[in-house]
Amino acid sequence: QVQLVESGGGLVQPGGSLRLSCAASVSIFMLDTMGWYRQGPGKEREVVAAITSAGGTNYADSVKGRFTISKEYAKNTVILQMNSLKPEDMAVYYCKAEEQVGRQRYDYWGQGTQVTVSS
Repeated sequence: QVQLVESGGGLVQPGGSLRLSCAASVSIFMLDTMGWYRQGPGKEREVVAAITSAGGTNYADSVKGRFTISKEYAKNTVILQMNSLKPEDMAVYYCKAEEQVGRQRYDYWGQGTQVTVSS
C-alpha cells in the first residue's frame, strides 16, 4: 500500500503562484506514472499534469505554459509548480500514483489539498 500526502495548497491572488508537493511513502522509483488531478466545485475530477517513470510529462491544455510537474527523487516527492494562477484553477488538487505489479495495476490517491484563487 502506497500512501500519498499532498501539501502546499492555500489562498492566492490571481496571477500568483503556489507549489504543491506530493510525498510518497515508498521510493518513487518503484512507481509508474504520477500525476496531479483537480476537482472544482460542481465539476468532475480532471487530470492537470502527469509525469511518467521515464520523466516524460503531459499537461492539460488549460495549464500548459503555467504549470510544471517534476520529481524530487531524494524526497520521494512529486512537485506541481503553479504560476499565473487564475480563478478557474481553484479546486481541490489530488495526487495520484500508479504501480504496476505483474499484470495488475494499482492506483493510489492522496487526500487532496485545496487551492483557492481569489482577490
